[in-house]
Amino acid sequence: MNSVPLSKAYALPHPLPLDSGQVLEACQIAYETYGTLAPGKDNAVLVCHALTGDQYVASPHPITGKPGWWERMVGPGKPIDTTRHFVICANVIGSCMGSTGPMSLAPDGKPYAMRFPVITIRDMVRGLVGLLDGLGIARLHAVVGGSMGGMQALSLAANWPTRAARVLVIASTARHSAQNIAFHEVGRQAIMADPAWNGGDYYGASARPDNGLAVARMAAHITYLSEAGLTEKFGRRLQDRAEKGFGFDAEFQVESYLRYQGSGFTRRFDANSYLYITRAMDYFDLAEEHGGRLANAFAGTPARFCIVSFDTDWLYPTAESRHIVHALNAAGAKVSFVELSAPHGHDSFLLEHDQLDRVVQGFLA
Repeated sequence: MNSVPLSKAYALPHPLPLDSGQVLEACQIAYETYGTLAPGKDNAVLVCHALTGDQYVASPHPITGKPGWWERMVGPGKPIDTTRHFVICANVIGSCMGSTGPMSLAPDGKPYAMRFPVITIRDMVRGLVGLLDGLGIARLHAVVGGSMGGMQALSLAANWPTRAARVLVIASTARHSAQNIAFHEVGRQAIMADPAWNGGDYYGASARPDNGLAVARMAAHITYLSEAGLTEKFGRRLQDRAEKGFGFDAEFQVESYLRYQGSGFTRRFDANSYLYITRAMDYFDLAEEHGGRLANAFAGTPARFCIVSFDTDWLYPTAESRHIVHALNAAGAKVSFVELSAPHGHDSFLLEHDQLDRVVQGFLA
């Protein structure tokens, strides 16, 4: 991964306490904003990113040059309308786009690497709350997140219940399942098996664990898609050849696609960050944090909730969303729920979907 050109950055004025019992003595949150904050500071929408996302939700990525990861959703006249809302998107701690993480310098002036403390989703949200405090925003108009971003939105609602009037959770879950943990472990082992990983101490070295990180990305990317989507897009079609080559090159189109996804990912992401963020997701269990009963997490919440799932998402299937909805109902919360039909699996929330656009726009109105 290349050096990171910083966006806006906020240095938290106090050490950040972590669920592990450790603290980050000096913590920085990198973020981007879009639109104008109203005089009453009541029009702010916090957009939380997924595992491999960043703060560049609606602006070009400084390393890849690609459009923002949710540019179709955030902007003037779009469902998250920046002519009405002040949109904030921050890079989570543990990541690698400017917020404090494994590649950041520790107090001794050397990169943390694997000395960085293990973090949780709630720790990430503590950092986001610190940023909101720094911006002088006591209460959000809404917090919005898909996938891991949805976990952050739920954690904010459960642990800081007065900080958001609306909570929109898309294609997410209240806890990571055994299957989710298993896929993440495959990715972590691929990274740690790469000789260039060197126990996480590769910053400044001539080689980085790009091969392991690429394999981790390939394995994860399969979970973001659906079988129907893969079949429609690739089937068993060969890549740039008329016949099988009887070798181990990328002969099928789907193989070539996964290799492209893996190699491209290494340009913009850090392998150690991948280890830390996937572990944070695996630790996520909102019921466990609140006495073993998910409804306890939302007891007395004043927020309105909207939960969205997709019928082809097998990473966080609709049953996971229904579990959240049932808990919210048990807690007496105001909640709406919709399952949308889409052929693209988990990644459907990032792609063109008119029904999702209408849900988001209507909920934020």
